[in-house]
Amino acid sequence: MAGESSSLASLVLACAFLVACDGPPDRTPTVGDADKARGRQLVADKGCVACHTFPDVKWPRGGLGPTLDGFGRQGLIAGQLPNQPGVLMQFVRNAPAMVPGTAMPAIPMSDQEARDVTAYLLALKPR
Repeated sequence: MAGESSSLASLVLACAFLVACDGPPDRTPTVGDADKARGRQLVADKGCVACHTFPDVKWPRGGLGPTLDGFGRQGLIAGQLPNQPGVLMQFVRNAPAMVPGTAMPAIPMSDQEARDVTAYLLALKPR
């Protein structure tokens, strides 16, 4: 009995881990009054395109950071943090505070701008 209970617990934990890696199947940003179109414009205005590639931005197409095509389906931010709206809003504003040693700089933006960028990023699905 004890062995069965342990095996079941291990199976549940493994399934939870696998689900967390890919994120929810239909992730819908819950970031209030966010504007995805404005978020798209902000990634260009704030310079995100200098380091990252975005699927709907033709130029510039940065190569220093990872491509963000399909970012809305990723389970983790920077390979370490859960890809959830509240966490992502903090990360896009001050990545070094959340992931020390990251190459991504802190980016000055308002709360509304962070919500807009977050909504845009979470809407990026794989092609």
